[in-house]
Amino acid sequence: MTQNLDRLNALPLRDDLRGKAPYGAPQLDVAVALNTNENTHPVPADVHTAIVQEVTAAARTLNRYPDREFTALREELAGYLGHGLEAENLWAANGSNEILQQVLQAFGGPGRSLLTFVPTYSMYPLLAAGTHTGFVAGERSADFGLTAESAAEQVRRHRPDVVFLCSPNNPTGTALDEDVVTAVYEAGEPHRTVVVVDEAYAEFSHRGTGTALSLLAGRPRLIVSRTMSKAFALAGARLGYFAAAPEVADAIRLVRLPYHLSAVTQATALAALRHSAALLANVEDIKRQRDRIVEELRRLGLAPAASDSNFVFFGGMPDSRAMWQALLEDGVLVRDVGIPGHLRVTAGTEEETTAFLTSMERIVSAG
Repeated sequence: MTQNLDRLNALPLRDDLRGKAPYGAPQLDVAVALNTNENTHPVPADVHTAIVQEVTAAARTLNRYPDREFTALREELAGYLGHGLEAENLWAANGSNEILQQVLQAFGGPGRSLLTFVPTYSMYPLLAAGTHTGFVAGERSADFGLTAESAAEQVRRHRPDVVFLCSPNNPTGTALDEDVVTAVYEAGEPHRTVVVVDEAYAEFSHRGTGTALSLLAGRPRLIVSRTMSKAFALAGARLGYFAAAPEVADAIRLVRLPYHLSAVTQATALAALRHSAALLANVEDIKRQRDRIVEELRRLGLAPAASDSNFVFFGGMPDSRAMWQALLEDGVLVRDVGIPGHLRVTAGTEEETTAFLTSMERIVSAG
C-alpha cells in the first residue's frame, strides 16, 4: 500500500485530490455481512426469470447503442412513483451516486458550493471534490436532527449553489419533515439554489412519512433522487434515478456521457419495475427486522435511533471500536461510521438479524 501511495504521489494528480481516501467499506469474508445497507434478501425466482428474459432479448442487439433516452424505462419509473409525474420528469443513471455526480457537474463546479448537514452520506464530499465543487459541512443538533429553522438559517448564511438533504439520513436513519425541505428551498430562492432530496431509503419509511415527491410542483430547482439498489434488491445492477422539472433533465443531458445507461441495465430495471410487487414484498420483512433490532437494542440498554431506513444507527457504547471487533470475531460485520460511541447495522433476513442480536447480547452481557 505504501509503495502504491508513493507511485500515486509521483503522478501529476490534482492538488485538491492529494491525501484523500476513496469511498469504501470493508469487504471481509464473514458469515453475516450487515455493513453496506444492501437488501440481503435474494431476488425472487419469478423476478430473476423475468430479468433473464429481458436481458437475453437485449443481448441480441448489443452490437447497437442502447436507447440514449431510455424512454421505456422513464415511463415505467414515472408510473411507479405516481404523484402525477410523467416520463419527461424522470432521469436515470448508473446508481444514485452518478445521479448526484451529474447534478454537481451541471450545477456545481469551480467557484460554486455544495452544502449538506453532517453526519450524512460520506460520498457527498467526495462527489464535491471530484467535480471541483466547494464543500460546506452544515451542522445538526446534538441528537443529529435537523430543524427547518436551523437548516434555512445555514442556507441563508452560506448561500450554496446546491444543497443535498438525505432523507432518511445515512447513517442516522431518520427522515426529514417536509417543512425542512420547503424551508431550505425558500431560503435558497435569492441565490437560485438547487435542492436535492436524496431518498435512497424512502421505501423503508414508516407509514405516514412524507416524501419530497409531493413538493415538486411549482419548485423547478427541487430534485428527488431515488435508487433501485435498496428496496428493489438491485445493488449489483446500478440504477439510480431522479424526479424533477423537465428542464432539470435537459440540464443533465449537457453533462451526461453518450449512451451512459447500457441496454443490459435498462432491461434489468424494466423487468424489476414490472415485478415491483414481488420485490417490494421483502421490504415489509426488512422493516420488521429493523424494528426488532431497535426494540432489542433498547432492551440491552443501548441507544438506537428511530429508523425510517433499512438500517439502525445505535449508540450507548463506551468503546464502539471494541464492539465492532467483538462482533467481527463472531462473524458479524457491521459499519463503523466514524462517530465515537456509535455503530450502524443493516437489517437483514430474520436469520441474519438473529445472529447479530445473539452476538450483541453475548457481548453486552460479558460486559
